[in-house]
Amino acid sequence: MKRVRLAGFFIIVPFLIFACVKIDKLPATPSITFTSFETYATVDTLGNPDRVGKLKFHFQDGDGDLGLNPPNGSGQDSVNLFFNMFRVTKGILVPAADNDPLRPSPYRIPYLSQIGQSHVLTGTISVTFLYLFYSDADTIEYQFYIKDRAGHASDTVSTCPIVIVKDTICKGN
Repeated sequence: MKRVRLAGFFIIVPFLIFACVKIDKLPATPSITFTSFETYATVDTLGNPDRVGKLKFHFQDGDGDLGLNPPNGSGQDSVNLFFNMFRVTKGILVPAADNDPLRPSPYRIPYLSQIGQSHVLTGTISVTFLYLFYSDADTIEYQFYIKDRAGHASDTVSTCPIVIVKDTICKGN
């Protein structure tokens, strides 16, 4: 009988301890942090040399409503990751023209959800850019933000200056 009580103690106590774990709470507005941007050379399927940029950033969303379902033709938003691009001209950031060949289109973060009591979503998103048309003088910088399904926009964050023709990795703070 004593063994049964002892076994019950070792089974029940861990459940009680984990039942008391505090659930994370964050604001409903998503937040993002720039992690890194890497540029490197690649070759396309036809054998042509190209340049690639890879953006990584961390996100948190307190109410867990980040990401979109595939479009269904109802006029719903179809993108939720937005970019502004700037060119470095004589050491000054200048907004890039709308028809700039290096200017990225907005992206779609797919539907994300959290299972369990906490609806907090956290993670890292990676976006790859393919640069087909560039010159040795191209130095750019991106500002970007995300929106969740409720329409809450995150803060806008910036990358470091990006020299397209150099293989580099710049890291956020």
